[in-house]
Order: sequence, then structure tokens, then C-alpha cells
Amino acid sequence: MKLTGPFKQIVTLANLPLRGAISDEQLEVITDGGILTENGVIKKTGIFTNLKNEFPQAGINLIEDEQICLPAFVDAHTHICFGGSRANDFAMRNAGKSYLEIAESGGGIWSSVQHTRAATEQELIETTLARANALIALGITTIEIKSGYGLDPENELKMLRVIKKVQQLTKATLIPTCLSAHLKPKDYSGSAEEYLDHIVTDILPKVKAEQLAQRVDIFIEQSAFQPEESKKFLLKAKELGFEITVHADQFTPGSSRIAVEVGARSADHLEATIDEDLAYLAQSETVAIALPGASLGLGEKFAPARKILDKGGILAIASDWNPGSAPMGNLITQASILATYQKLSTAEVLAGMTFRAAFALNLMDRGTLEHGKKADFVTFKTDHFQNVLYHQGSLTAKQVYISGERIQ
Repeated sequence: MKLTGPFKQIVTLANLPLRGAISDEQLEVITDGGILTENGVIKKTGIFTNLKNEFPQAGINLIEDEQICLPAFVDAHTHICFGGSRANDFAMRNAGKSYLEIAESGGGIWSSVQHTRAATEQELIETTLARANALIALGITTIEIKSGYGLDPENELKMLRVIKKVQQLTKATLIPTCLSAHLKPKDYSGSAEEYLDHIVTDILPKVKAEQLAQRVDIFIEQSAFQPEESKKFLLKAKELGFEITVHADQFTPGSSRIAVEVGARSADHLEATIDEDLAYLAQSETVAIALPGASLGLGEKFAPARKILDKGGILAIASDWNPGSAPMGNLITQASILATYQKLSTAEVLAGMTFRAAFALNLMDRGTLEHGKKADFVTFKTDHFQNVLYHQGSLTAKQVYISGERIQ
């Protein structure tokens, strides 16, 4: 048993609603607080001196300088397993080139596919681990990672095996997702629908047999897969026992409705979602995941996060870290900027990066600092929790704890 503290403030995020708007006044903030942990789980959170007196047998991890403590963050949508770079895409986009022009010149997702296929498994392990470690340094201890830059059985399985091996090298929790349906590869001769059937027949059974992922994703968009064929694919994946999620409404509306209809855990992007579909999404159990990094990387509008919350939806915020549209990878910076443009309270942003994001990954054991939850928490050297978002990512994590043990 170990008692960590005292902290200037602990923001527990306990007793907050899963859906809808949250005011900062609803936050539980413990002054001069401590966190008592045992076997990687939080036993009790409260005033440090009270806990010290109540549990005199506990070891003390003394915090000597002024720090605030938050639940560790959850990044529920990343593509950090990839080879190569797409800096030229970014430069061309800023010079006025269209997505199609960039793709035709050798850029776009297909460029990442070629680089990822060419990378060895060991190279991908090293780069993916380095990116995971970079996220841990930001206070992110649960990381979803997608495949989707292999786009054939050999290389999709290679990517997912890499993620599984990286899990053995990091203390963070990695959640692999099979995104073989990222787009139809240029070297596949059949139709898009035939390629989706190929995934169901030739990739997903192997993913399940090797226990490489429990989640399946698809990019529904004019440049990728169309709504009806995507819906059939998702239902087949669900029949195979996979949880499903959807890249939805990034450039054109309609696919978030499909995500709800098939019972997806989340609909991610939503920059183009229309009001009618927002209401439909908000009334469901499907989490709306805003990806402000993609909006910043592409110069596109942000997901309508304020409307989602006001309609009673479940809003999570993730980085979408990928080599093309969202190369920044800094979730706190992105979420802080989203909050500025969408007028989100500090409580709504913190919820979107913690317990609401965990819910999107079907993880109910983390995201708040209360009894029975996984003891993942992050500290910042400051006197008030509001400073974390106020500094928009320039105030970096001081300490990171996973399962009650300090790893940074």
C-alpha cells in the first residue's frame, strides 16, 4: 500500500455524467490531497494528512514541490505505427494543392502504405515504441493504435504483430484496432466491395486467431468506402465478434448515422456531420470522438463538439496522430485549441480525454481518481489545474504514474 502526495489539487473527475455538458463547478477538487494505491488500483483518494493517519502502515511517496494531479489521459484514436514521413504532403497542401493532386503526385495514404510495407518489423517496433513513449511523457497512459498502412494480409498482420510486441515493451496500455479498410489498395485488382470481403475472409480470421485485435475500423468517405458496402462490412465484422468503430463524416456527412445503426463504439472525426445526424448520434451509446489534430493539419473546420454536448452526446477528444493529416500528436495542445473554438469547459475537455475516451475503448476501469479504478495519474508543476489547458500544451507533465508506480 502506498500513499502519494500531498498535491496542491487533485481533480478526481469522479461523479460526472458520461454524456452531455459539464460545468467546471461540477468538478471535485481535493486540496492538499493524496492518493492511496494498492496492487495497481486506487484504494482511496482524499486529504493527504487524513489518509496518512487512517493508513499509518502505508508507504509514503512524498511530493515535495507544488503539483496538481489529474487522471492520466486516454488517446482513443491514433495511427502511430507507420513508416516514412509525409512532410511533403503538408507543404503541398499549404501551397494550395488538393487532396487528389497530392495523391496523384505520390503522396497521401498510399505513400504511407508503401513506406510501411518497406519497413522491417524491427524498424516499426522501434518507431512505434518511441511514439508511445512520447505520448506517455504527455501523461497519456492508454493509447489506441490502428493498422491500416499495410492493406494486404501480410502487412496488416505485420503491423498488428508490431503493436502486440510493443505492448510487451511499454507500461502503457495499447489498444490495437484493425483498419485494413482504410482504403482500397492500388495493387488490389477487384472492386472496393470485393476488397472488403477479402478483409473479412482473409485478414480478420487471422487477426482473431492470433488475438491481435478485438476492434475493427473503416474509413467511410467518397475517396475510400461507400456507405452501403461499409455497413455490410461492419455487420460482418461484428458477427465475427469484433467491436467496431468508424472514421465518419470527415469530409461528407452520413456515415455517423451508419455508425449508430450498426452499434459502433465510436464515430470519429465528424467535421462534416449535419445537425440532424448530430441529434441521432447524441441520443445513442456511440461515442463522438473529435480529432482536432486533423482539422489543424488539413486546415478544415473542427468537429461540432459544443453541439454534440448540448444535444446530450458522449464526447471524447483524441489526437489522430498520423503521418499525413495529423502529425502533431500533442493531445493537450489540440484539445486546448478545440476548447477555444468550440467553447468547451475545462471539465468537458478533461472528461473527453479521460473517462469518456476510456468508455469509447470499452474500458470502464480508468479515467477517474476514485476507489477501484486503475491507478494511472499525471501531475503538473503548477498551483491550479486550469493552467494545464491555459498553457495549451507548453506546461508539460511533471510525473506520470501507471498502476500506482511512477514511470516518469
